[in-house]
Amino acid sequence: MANPKPACLPENPCFSSGPCAKRPGWSLSALDGALLGRSHRAPAPKARLAEVITRSKAVLGMPEGWRLGIVPASDTGAVEMALWSLLGPRGVDVLAWESFSAEWANDITKQLPLPDVRLIQAPYGAIPDLAQADPARDAVFVWNGTTSGVRLADADWIAADREGLTICDATSAAFAMELDWAKLDVVTWSWQKALGGEAGHGMLALSPRAVARLESHTPAWPLPKIFRLTKGGKLIEGIFEGDTINTPSMLCVEDAIDGLRWAESVGGLKGLVARTEANLAIIADWVATQSDYAFLAEDARHRSTTSITLKLVAPWFTALDAKGQAEASKKIARLLDQAGAGLDTAPYRDAPPGLRIWGGATVDAENLRRLMPWITWATREAQ
Repeated sequence: MANPKPACLPENPCFSSGPCAKRPGWSLSALDGALLGRSHRAPAPKARLAEVITRSKAVLGMPEGWRLGIVPASDTGAVEMALWSLLGPRGVDVLAWESFSAEWANDITKQLPLPDVRLIQAPYGAIPDLAQADPARDAVFVWNGTTSGVRLADADWIAADREGLTICDATSAAFAMELDWAKLDVVTWSWQKALGGEAGHGMLALSPRAVARLESHTPAWPLPKIFRLTKGGKLIEGIFEGDTINTPSMLCVEDAIDGLRWAESVGGLKGLVARTEANLAIIADWVATQSDYAFLAEDARHRSTTSITLKLVAPWFTALDAKGQAEASKKIARLLDQAGAGLDTAPYRDAPPGLRIWGGATVDAENLRRLMPWITWATREAQ
């Protein structure tokens, strides 16, 4: 049976879940003002770093009293810094339902290692029993499962009068979803996700409760220099004013500022969330009209609006063994790539076979509309 290719390609076929698509209209000219060849500690470059912090706080609606700093090694570095610096005084509940939250659980139990850890898990596509989280214990979790397409619907499960700290990896949620700041104590993300920035830099946000923990708790293990947030029992305030721990890329800083200015131009957080939710709706409408794919996250309340993850449910696919399913899934992603219709749509390496499509605000809705018939074409070709 003939399987003609669709007529229109997406203008921007970038659908990677990290690094993510650049903002609409982006070009290298956005970086013309970058302070290259300068010390990041000089007044002008330091002011640029501080601008990333102040604009980020404003767009996200971060409460007064919170500190926000630029840290090395992307979101991973920010999370590890929080885990190694803050954990220890209380038992820890780790909520894991995808690859990165499982990594944090591994670090806490095997690398630190802490003796009193409870792992509250769910398989790919599901959310764990949030009611098991104990407000007397610290909690570590992701807001959005980048590798599973499953997100928290809200933070109602977190007690307002909790005794423990909540440490939230929000790398594919910040600038795309509303975060309940009153229920969070540590929030991390990276530039490479929702605003399409360049990789290598992380952001670490600390509530007053988290700062109090830092200033009252000395970890029982040595901390590398890039993890140290206190000196003499006091927070190193410079980290949260643009005086970074290590040398940042001023080219990446300029790009981050460009992304934040664009975010402001589309209506700030409300505009970013609206664009992201509209993108999920496009894919949801397409899923409802065909029978080859379904959302990996079956509960619509917990479906990610950014790392949108689909599973193949076509009879020809489910009849294959595990190896055959993996090969078919890779072939579909490869066909989309070769056609120039959709780049980097393969699922995360540990996730079930299917497709993962970034739907964050930097992705134009029309590009997603054009991608959908190409998925149908590639799936028939793979069959």
